[in-house]
Amino acid sequence: MSGADAMAATSGEDVHFRALESLYAAAPINRSFPSRLEIIRAGEARILFDVQPEHFHAAGALHGTAYFKMLDDAAFYAANSLVPDRFLLTTAFNLLFTRPLRSGPVTAHGRWISGRRRVYVAEASLTDAEGEEVARGTGTFMRSNYALSGLPGYSMAAD
Repeated sequence: MSGADAMAATSGEDVHFRALESLYAAAPINRSFPSRLEIIRAGEARILFDVQPEHFHAAGALHGTAYFKMLDDAAFYAANSLVPDRFLLTTAFNLLFTRPLRSGPVTAHGRWISGRRRVYVAEASLTDAEGEEVARGTGTFMRSNYALSGLPGYSMAAD
C-alpha cells in the first residue's frame, strides 16, 4: 500500500469513527445518561460519564442500569468500530460489579477481543476518578440488518 493509499484508508476509518461518535451522541437514551463516546482506534472505545445523584438507587450509589449501559456501550462501539457498514446488536452481556460508585467522573474502556464475521466479542471495564476498576463486562455482538448509512446520527457525521 502506498503512502497515499494508507492516508486515504486512515481518513476513511477516521470518518467512520467520528460518525459512530455522532450516532452515539444522537441516541435519545443519552439524554438520561449524558455521556461522551471516543473511538480511540479500531477495536477500542471509551465512554466518559459523570455520575450524578439522579442515577442512584435507594441506597445512594449508582444503579446497575448505568453500569450496564456504560460497559455495554464501550464494548459495543469497540466492536462496531471494526464494522463500517452495519449496526451491531448486543446478543449477550455478562457483568461483574466490584464496588459501588458515588458521584463523579467514570470511564468505561471497551476493547474488541475476537470475531470478524458474524459475531464479535468485546470486553469493557469501568473505572472511577482514581483509576480503580469498579465493574467489568464481556459481550457478544452480531451484525444487524440496519445499515449504518441509514441511521440519521451516523449519516449526518459522514456527510
